[in-house]
Amino acid sequence: MKTVAISFRLAAASAALVMGSAAHADLTIPFAATNSNSVQAFPAENLNAFDLVNLTVEAKGNTTPVGTPVPGETNGTLTAPAFSFPVTKIVIGSKLNIASGSAVGSALYFKRFNDETGATVGFTLANFTIDYVNKKVLADVTPNGGVAAIQRPVYTFNVATPLALKYKFPLTVTGHEVLDQLKLTDEAKGVFTQVLELPEFALFALDFDYGTLTQDISTNLRKTKVSTQPYVAK
Repeated sequence: MKTVAISFRLAAASAALVMGSAAHADLTIPFAATNSNSVQAFPAENLNAFDLVNLTVEAKGNTTPVGTPVPGETNGTLTAPAFSFPVTKIVIGSKLNIASGSAVGSALYFKRFNDETGATVGFTLANFTIDYVNKKVLADVTPNGGVAAIQRPVYTFNVATPLALKYKFPLTVTGHEVLDQLKLTDEAKGVFTQVLELPEFALFALDFDYGTLTQDISTNLRKTKVSTQPYVAK
């Protein structure tokens, strides 16, 4: 087992450092075995807007909540301030840069209680991909009881802290990156509005900043490898 771990670290470290010569264009590197994570943190303003319409966000699949939920100011709903998604793969593009990074198997469930109808409505975002070429975050979007729309654009983003890789002797590579100004795409606004049956007075909040995505990459191995099976909403 130790030999396998060393071999994996060596391969991952070499791939991450070299980022490929031209021969490595469009190279997919598996990262599920490494201690690499992407964390989305929601601003307090955003969480208060969720609470205003009885909307909560729940971790599904490989996702884990981060931080202690604070009751909302209006309805007292509870949603974690951040969620962590294990990075399962990165793709090196034809320009020898990181073209995308994925968290396959992770999901968030947006659930709203409509107090006018007494019904619970919601949708799932799953199998996240950061598309660095087009500066968008993609995900599979599945309304309750509906069919998944695969890899739809959910957010646009700004690169606040570009990914910087560091090498530590003998076999460890780490990287840190922050993406901010997450804004819902027009398509995502439509999903929020229609699927969650949002009242007109709440639509202004769709233009809010949806926080940050912080990527911490490491070739150190996880204690337990995460699943790389795509999450399918039930």
